[in-house]
Amino acid sequence: MHLRAKPWAADWLATHSDIVIDQERATAQIGKWQDLFDQEQPIHVEIGSGKGQFILGMALAHPEINYIGMEIQETAIAIAARKSFDQVGKLPNLRYIHGNGNGVETYFEKAEVAKLYLNFSDPWPKKRHESRRLTYKTFLKSYEAILPDHGEVEFKTDNRHLFEYSMVSFMDYGMRWAADDYTLDLHADEDKVAGNIETEYEKKFLAKGQPIYKIKAHF
Repeated sequence: MHLRAKPWAADWLATHSDIVIDQERATAQIGKWQDLFDQEQPIHVEIGSGKGQFILGMALAHPEINYIGMEIQETAIAIAARKSFDQVGKLPNLRYIHGNGNGVETYFEKAEVAKLYLNFSDPWPKKRHESRRLTYKTFLKSYEAILPDHGEVEFKTDNRHLFEYSMVSFMDYGMRWAADDYTLDLHADEDKVAGNIETEYEKKFLAKGQPIYKIKAHF
């Protein structure tokens, strides 16, 4: 969903460039992302962070991991970063990229990212838009290029069609998962929902009684 532009967004991002990295700077940061964090530790990236509830929650819950939220919409990334900054200041393990998730291999080296998250991505339901889905094969190739061997992609959605499409896309690409690495109703499974950090969309869909689908797939 495209958000209405906020008049303060561009100025806020410009004055907080230590927290939010623009696309041009992100490409120059390849191989050197650890320099932006207080400690050298595994880097996890969320592609399509929206208003940032998930990535902030993860950074607070797991200080032993460095997190990067990536979002193309200026308003969304500004809302996410400002919300985080206003609540807890500059977190030592959280940064943002204001950039396109298409072509993440231009931002990161092989194995520079330990894990990827895709949360409630746009389903692009029309067949002619298949290549825009974040689980399409060209995106998977980009993810493989920045993850370690057998690296993991964690995917959550409320959209059953997109979930089924993504499982087939993962399999066709050669990705695999164990029997307990997926669920068709995350919040009905006490074992799998333990430690789950909800996104804004997840809260919305749960309130409507919709099941949340989740899978952890490995290259």
